[in-house]
Amino acid sequence: MRILAVIPARGGSKGIPRKNIRLLAGKPLIYYSIRTARHCSAITDIVLTTDSVEIADLAQQYGADIVLRSPGLATDEATIDPVVHHATCAMEARTGIAYDFVVTLQPTTPLLRAETLAQGLDYFFAGAWDTVLSVVNKPRLLWEKRDGEIVPLYGERRNRQNLRPQYLETGAFLITGRAFVTADSRIGKRVSVFETDEDESVELRTPNDWLLAEHRLRRKRIVFRVDGYRKLGMGHIYNCLTMAYSLMMEHDVLLILHERSVEGLRKVQESLLPYVVIHDDTEIDRIIADYRPDIWVNDCLNTDEEYILHLKEQIPRVVTIEDLGTGSEVADAAVNALYIEAGRADHVYSGYEYVCLREEFQIEQPRAFSEEVRSVIIMFGGTDPANLNRKIYRSLLKYAPRHPEIRFSFITGVGYDYEAHGVVTREDCNIFVHPNVPRVSKYMKEADLAITSQGRAIFELAAMGVPAIVLSQNRREQTHRFAQMANGFINLGMGEEVEQSMIENTLDWLIHTPSVRRNMHELLLQYPLREGVERVRDIILGRGGRTYGV
Repeated sequence: MRILAVIPARGGSKGIPRKNIRLLAGKPLIYYSIRTARHCSAITDIVLTTDSVEIADLAQQYGADIVLRSPGLATDEATIDPVVHHATCAMEARTGIAYDFVVTLQPTTPLLRAETLAQGLDYFFAGAWDTVLSVVNKPRLLWEKRDGEIVPLYGERRNRQNLRPQYLETGAFLITGRAFVTADSRIGKRVSVFETDEDESVELRTPNDWLLAEHRLRRKRIVFRVDGYRKLGMGHIYNCLTMAYSLMMEHDVLLILHERSVEGLRKVQESLLPYVVIHDDTEIDRIIADYRPDIWVNDCLNTDEEYILHLKEQIPRVVTIEDLGTGSEVADAAVNALYIEAGRADHVYSGYEYVCLREEFQIEQPRAFSEEVRSVIIMFGGTDPANLNRKIYRSLLKYAPRHPEIRFSFITGVGYDYEAHGVVTREDCNIFVHPNVPRVSKYMKEADLAITSQGRAIFELAAMGVPAIVLSQNRREQTHRFAQMANGFINLGMGEEVEQSMIENTLDWLIHTPSVRRNMHELLLQYPLREGVERVRDIILGRGGRTYGV
């Protein structure tokens, strides 16, 4: 079979001046349709038909044959049928080939992928159609003016997803038998449509369309490799979800979790973001081959150099987050908000400047300082591996009844079985347990004091200006330097080693010493933590050099 791809590209575009040779994401517009045709193995020959010598010169550089059309075929009124017919006849005369099929590819749909064109050709041949047109399914509640009245084009009002398909023809491709290519038509009797996704159907008719296509072409595929389970905690999961939400409108994101991440998987499933569960790291190469990521973000504690170098052989950019392993030394960038590193390399970004607050903390503001303590929150992360909730709960069973004016609220995570540990609501003690709450900021905003572990919650409390007593879950958490008195925290050290009397005495002291709490409140609010997400976005995407931190 001989298949000719015809690309019509005249020089007199008025909606977007010089449209066909203007740079779109760094390439002339005609480059994209020529590239699509060249990467589709079924296409035999490619011809671009134009009235512009400038367009012709560029198209030849990208591998297309050229047919120069007459001025009569390049006016605003000229339709595309005679243009395609002229180009087809010219190529047959030039090559001595009688083409079997002709594919029209419009330069104004630069997002069409070669794989989609190949699928359209497969569909065309499988159905023995005369003509197949690319379409996008856009069901709408449409109206029209008829005999002076506005009338609906539907029989019943339904939600969009329940409307019957309505196919809008796009310029992505039109496949037809050579016999049907005439000066008046390219459509045979047996016609079908091939549905493309909305991205690939974008047509450049206005400057806004151009901006949308530019955005789509610069879109990256970003993979987040992350885990979250009882022993590890959920901080990595929450951090990656924050960054994935931040990037998903401009880029494609995918989360990869190990099957042991039971608690993390539950939270990722709630997010509705795309994810893959792996059994071991040997599956990663297959995912890379299928997904073809542009950026790999590894939010795991201890990567090794060999693993990161293996990723870099296949992926243009590799970033590690909160990584204490040797892999961070060879990554393109390493972001360690929790760990402050002395003498760090240029590719390492550490400290509070790179904290990624969840969306709820981006919009929520702290309330004014209160001289009296009316609300205390207790929160030890998504899994609380050291079971510090139970330790505080037992202390409060004795302490809380002496302070009926204070409400004590335990905010437990998705991986903590509060009932099995006996951490349950006791209204008689003014103790309340709130498991897996959708918005933690709601409780922080009402809190006058907090008891927490030394993970990412310390930054959330700082953003909300809530003074806190801090107990570490493990030795690793103790290396997180931010939770110090100089920043507004009372750090009691390893939670398992702290005497309950120390916790109770510290709590009682803070409750009855408003001047200390006020000072802590002011210290916490001195840090511009809400800027961290944008900074880390720039690092992940490789935008610019070091512009933050000290």
